[in-house]
Amino acid sequence: MVVEGFDITSFTVMGFTIIDAISFGSQVAMVIGGVVPFIPQYLDIWRSQNAEGFSLFVCLALLAANILRIMFWFGKRFEFPLLAQSVIMIVTMMVLVELCVRVKNRNEIIAAKQRKFIGEYDHCLSVRFCKR
Repeated sequence: MVVEGFDITSFTVMGFTIIDAISFGSQVAMVIGGVVPFIPQYLDIWRSQNAEGFSLFVCLALLAANILRIMFWFGKRFEFPLLAQSVIMIVTMMVLVELCVRVKNRNEIIAAKQRKFIGEYDHCLSVRFCKR
């Protein structure tokens, strides 16, 4: 494509053409594009200390899918950005699961009632022979 004597496909900046820059930009977007929607979710859970609206089954499904994708990569190599996306998604899901478990541990898991032994049962050998 020539515009008034300027060929955009052969234009280079520091040895890179416009096509190279667009290709690199799309690969970076592909790698981090899967993580971006979880950033506001993480921040919301962290700020509110409430993980009620988030299902851990989403993390489970994404972890399984990305682990399977990495295992498939060993058998049949595919593009590196997809492999990097899987690794970054696994790290992201593990961080999100850790936050959710930590928040749910504080808020939802009820501590067992503390019980104290205050009776004297020295004379009891078993429940049958205990005098009350």
